[in-house]
Amino acid sequence: MILITGASRGIGRFLFNTFRQNGWDVHGTFNQTKPEEEYSSLFSFVDVSDYSQVSKFIGKIRSQLTRIVLINCAGTNYNSFAHKVDITQWERVIKVNLVGSFNMIASLLPIMRDEGYGRIINFASVVGQVGVPGTSAYAASKTGLWGMTKSIAVENASKGITINCLNLGYFDIGMIQDVPERYRQQLKKEIPTGKFGDPQSIFNAVNFLIDTEYINGANLDLNGAFL
Repeated sequence: MILITGASRGIGRFLFNTFRQNGWDVHGTFNQTKPEEEYSSLFSFVDVSDYSQVSKFIGKIRSQLTRIVLINCAGTNYNSFAHKVDITQWERVIKVNLVGSFNMIASLLPIMRDEGYGRIINFASVVGQVGVPGTSAYAASKTGLWGMTKSIAVENASKGITINCLNLGYFDIGMIQDVPERYRQQLKKEIPTGKFGDPQSIFNAVNFLIDTEYINGANLDLNGAFL
């Protein structure tokens, strides 16, 4: 089964729909954005930053879980220069993006280890690689995934489990829609391909990581040669 957090919007929604169209058994979580009514039975409301909610969710669907692929898409953002920060909002980004990913992983690892199979894919970001003003919370939450991914890979590699990060550049989906048009055009000029990425490339990369057992603990850039 494929489990996708944050599957009711943006990249998570795209992956949820695309995997279903390709015949996969998929279950998604949502928090602020409700899923479409026709798919409501395939979704669960979960605040991934709350370990007790995550644990209850996994227990509820435990009987369905076999050959698990976890795709951590749930995320949030908060922009502020560090000297002006609202610390509560800053911490919330860390709790959702980093702690939330770990909560899902930690809850599923025992099942994966017992079965001898698991695939975990985390989404990091080019933002943590280039240094973008006002993004200290988002950058910290995403770069934190790199070290966590490497450590968990080493701990579980002998159990048939892989965990990797995709460092996403700018794609024509998700949070980029909140960026004003004039900044979006400037960003495109800085990307060697001259355009935002096609979400299909994300799906292709995720599929590649699912199929390729010997890629483990890696941080792979998917950014149109932006760096």
